[in-house]
Amino acid sequence: METDFVSQYMFQNLQERNLTFEQVFERILRFMNREPSGNYRLMVGTDSQVHCKKTVFITGIVIQNEGKGAWACIRKAIVPRKMLQLHERISYETSLTETIVSMFTPERKNQMIDIVLPNIYRGATFTMEGHLDIGAGKRNKTREYVKEMVTRLESIGIEPKIKPDAFVASSYANRYTKR
Repeated sequence: METDFVSQYMFQNLQERNLTFEQVFERILRFMNREPSGNYRLMVGTDSQVHCKKTVFITGIVIQNEGKGAWACIRKAIVPRKMLQLHERISYETSLTETIVSMFTPERKNQMIDIVLPNIYRGATFTMEGHLDIGAGKRNKTREYVKEMVTRLESIGIEPKIKPDAFVASSYANRYTKR
């Protein structure tokens, strides 16, 4: 049974709207069951965009079978003010990612691992990543927050990725923040 915390989150993609997290999780399992010997990456990442009177945050969830397609969805969150402090925005993006990652309980992770486990000897893999819309490059304004945000994701047992490897945040979610 889902807690109120999990059930209040709604997700969507181009095909479906108003998906509960439980429905999202069912879609992920269905996608993985199509090819249990695949190389799966479950990626969660958040990006934001400051608009006139609000800040829009989009968290993307992507399950990818490397080289063979993906299934994805987003969740939109709106803060009714301009969040102009970069650290505050990056920290909130990371918090939203952490929140979604926490919905993948150990039991749910085990359900995903159980799909690929019989096929490990045939090369099947499963990894979970948190994508941060930050970069370590000299010109990147977010570079001073990399260590802090990476440590936060590592502390909850998820592999952090930053630009240019954080495409769920910097590309997929970013596309939907403009709307």
